[in-house]
Amino acid sequence: MNDTLASLALSGASPAALRRERVRDYKRAFPSMGIYAVRCTATGELWLGRSRNVEGTLNRVQFELRQGAPRNVRLREAWRQHGVGAFSFEVLDRVKQRVDPMFDYDAELDTLLQLWLAEFGDAVAGELA
Repeated sequence: MNDTLASLALSGASPAALRRERVRDYKRAFPSMGIYAVRCTATGELWLGRSRNVEGTLNRVQFELRQGAPRNVRLREAWRQHGVGAFSFEVLDRVKQRVDPMFDYDAELDTLLQLWLAEFGDAVAGELA
C-alpha cells in the first residue's frame, strides 16, 4: 500500500476515494514487459513471444486457444489434437524498469527474445505475436 493510500485509509476516506487512488497507482505502475512461452508437453513443441504486457498477452493467447482461433496455425492444431491439459504458459524473463526515460524497451525485448530463441534452438516451433 502506498503512502497516499495508507493515509486515505487511516483518515476514514470514502471507498470511492480509496478506489480512485488504487486506479491511479495501477496506471502509474511499470507495465510487466517480458518474454513468454507456450509449451505443448505432448509434443515437446515450444512457442516464444515478447510483449510489453506479458500477462495480458498470455491471457489473450489462452483466450484465443479456448475460442479455437489462435493466430499461429501449428499452435491451433496442437491445441485441437492434445487439449488444454497438454499446455503450459509461463513468463520466462522480465524487463526491469530503467531510470533513463529514453531507454528502448522494444530493443531490449527483441534482444531477450533472440537470446531465448538461441537458448532453446530447435525446440522452438515458432514465435508468437
